[in-house]
Amino acid sequence: MILKQLADAMETLAPTKHAESWDNVGLLVGDPQQKLSKVLLTIDYTHAVAIEAKDNNCDAVIAYHPPIFEALKRVASSGPTDLVFDAIRRGVGIYSPHTALDVAPGGTNDMLADALMLTGTRPLKVIPTNAREYKLVTFVPRDALERVSQALFKSGAGRIGKYSHCSFRSDGTGTFFGEEGTNPAVGESGRLETADEVRIETILPIEKLEPVLSALKQSHPYETPAFDLLTLAAVPEGVGMGRVGKIPGDATVEMLINHLKRELEISHVLIAGDTGKLAKRAAVCAGACGNLLDHAIAAKVDLYVTGEMRHHDALKAVHAGVTVVCTLHSNSERAVLKRLAENLRKLLPGLQTHLSQQDRDPFSIL
Repeated sequence: MILKQLADAMETLAPTKHAESWDNVGLLVGDPQQKLSKVLLTIDYTHAVAIEAKDNNCDAVIAYHPPIFEALKRVASSGPTDLVFDAIRRGVGIYSPHTALDVAPGGTNDMLADALMLTGTRPLKVIPTNAREYKLVTFVPRDALERVSQALFKSGAGRIGKYSHCSFRSDGTGTFFGEEGTNPAVGESGRLETADEVRIETILPIEKLEPVLSALKQSHPYETPAFDLLTLAAVPEGVGMGRVGKIPGDATVEMLINHLKRELEISHVLIAGDTGKLAKRAAVCAGACGNLLDHAIAAKVDLYVTGEMRHHDALKAVHAGVTVVCTLHSNSERAVLKRLAENLRKLLPGLQTHLSQQDRDPFSIL
């Protein structure tokens, strides 16, 4: 087995295209062709975890939080890049899924929703999908219609799913005035001309833009063909941050908190708000998700579980009648590692996985 197979499996489980734009996910350190037999899973790649990985002969580490987050100007054996340097020197690959795993089916937020036994869950906030297509609109004299259309199709335009040569055409009238030095294909320069034209609309992948525009200019009879290029909004894929859903049966907030602590294997949580009330709806978001509080309030939840929240956001939640539970940041994420290890073993049966025993939240409660 090689490291690329692990990266491909992670891409299947948590597609990096769904990660937040500010995040740094994917294979961060390592040669995709290097041999791989054992991987260690951790939330944070600390010195204690690095020693653990070495002692367990792990060839790769899946570090949920990216150990390389901002651009590096140097990688040295001492200072803030020492762990990265050591991994490179020892040939240890490092992969980080972070927010890609948060939004993935069965990922971090689904794990947290399952810990509350939520049903009928949906994303708390749907994330926009990056545009992947353009719409090209151009105007062609009727006698050149098929020549230009076929040139566009052959260069990569006009495909929708399993259908090719897709376009929409409508008749119209074009006007132009060729100034001195022009050589119009229709009419004469120096006077206003009108021409019967067909408007062609078609779509193309963003990566096909250059060959399609080249084909348009080469096949079009006009000296300077007119065209519009529109970025198409991507169809939402139903993925997003956090989860919101219903709580089955009659359960108080305190009962749900006790169940949550057992599922996350933690002994303490921070609470703001009423713990004795019945909870019918709840929202969860792993990590630091105070910025999604307004979405939780708008969803009319009784309970909001996250890793950490600012003081004033907690006050805002209580004022809105929402009880907030904070587990500490990484405590809201760590339980997903066991699920991730199981899924990796299904995709890569020969891979040995090791859940870090040294990984823990930097904060503790006395």
